[in-house]
Amino acid sequence: MNHWLVKSEPFKYSWEKFNQDGRTFWDGVRNFQARNNLRAMKEGDLVLFYHSNEGKNVVGIAKVVKEAYQDPTTSDPNWVVVDLAPVQSLAKPVSLEQIKAEESLKDISLVRQGRLSVMPLKATEFDKILEMGS
Repeated sequence: MNHWLVKSEPFKYSWEKFNQDGRTFWDGVRNFQARNNLRAMKEGDLVLFYHSNEGKNVVGIAKVVKEAYQDPTTSDPNWVVVDLAPVQSLAKPVSLEQIKAEESLKDISLVRQGRLSVMPLKATEFDKILEMGS
């Protein structure tokens, strides 16, 4: 199993809205590196949901329920989506400041490539963020 982090601005698509919907396709990715990460996602992979810009917190866990397919919001074949479903909220949000302060997380893409919207995490990094949010 692989582990991932996806970012969404809460005013565009919040964790609360995601939970109300129960499932969504992850669209709007227009960066080739993020797109390649979507293509690498496999059904059952776990995903951390991060509120960007406002809040700047990891707030929940989702899972991949359908692997990459053509983004229905564009006819351009370069872009794909995956379907995600919420699994659970974190007991307490984990802030970007907390993540930056944690030595074992200093190399994650959230810190090194702040603009990347879909990024892989090592299992140890994923587990550390879960521990911080429990």
